[in-house]
This record gives sequence, C-alpha cells and structure tokens, in this order.
Amino acid sequence: MDLRKLKTLIDLVSESNISELEITEAEGKVRIVKGGIAAPVQYVQTVPAPPPAGAPAGAIAAAPAPAAPVEAAPTGHVVKSPMVGTFYRSSSPGAPAFVEVGSQVKEGDTICIIEAMKILNEIEADKSGTVTQILGENGQAVEYGQPLFIIE
Repeated sequence: MDLRKLKTLIDLVSESNISELEITEAEGKVRIVKGGIAAPVQYVQTVPAPPPAGAPAGAIAAAPAPAAPVEAAPTGHVVKSPMVGTFYRSSSPGAPAFVEVGSQVKEGDTICIIEAMKILNEIEADKSGTVTQILGENGQAVEYGQPLFIIE
C-alpha cells in the first residue's frame, strides 16, 4: 500500500465519526485507530503460509520468494545523506560531476548537492580519501541516512 493511500485513509478516519478502520489487501493489512491526539497506524505484512505436511499432491502452495543476494558490507567510510531530498552529482545539468570513482577528496570538499524544499544544499566530504563507490543516482530521491558515497 503506498504512502499517499495511507495518508488519505488516516485523513478520512480523523475527519469522520468512526474510531477504527481496518483494510486488508494482497500486500498486507492496515488498521487505523483514532486516538485522542494522533491516529496510530499499524501496518502488517502478511505472507501466505505453506500447505500442511499432509497436503495432497497438486495442492496450490505459495512458492517462497528467492533469497535476495547478500551484498558484502562496503569497506571504507560511508557518507550518508543528512536529509531527505533529491540527489545531484553536479551543480547544473551540463556541469561535470563534483566527484567520480577514484577522485581524491579532502574533508570539507563538496561532493554532491541535495535539493530539499527548493533549496540546494552542498554536501561536503566528512573524511579525506579516495571515492571508491558512488551509491546515489543522479536526480533520484534520497532518504535521511541513505548511503551516498564510500570513501577509503
């Protein structure tokens, strides 16, 4: 269930006379209970249970999802996003990127820009070293604490 749908449901509950709303969909179940100050939201991801051991052959069973490949933890210093916003590798669309893989950076050098609420915030390296990985995609949204660069 997407965030906009959840927000709409919360607004509907808070503006109505109902005190509780529960919705079940394929991807999970949402229960909204109106409280005194805020309406707490509980989101539960449901997974179909495998059939019992004595189930007849040909019984429909949910196939377990393949395990996601486990990536090795990056070595080196991780530069994380200090805010939610849009990640940009350069100061303007035609300008060269602030850093590339292999670039030497000093503490305090600008390594990217994050646009938040129409304000362009220069993000500086918090450690000197060599940029070994660029984890952010140019023009994509980033979350607070999301890894952007690896510096060794």
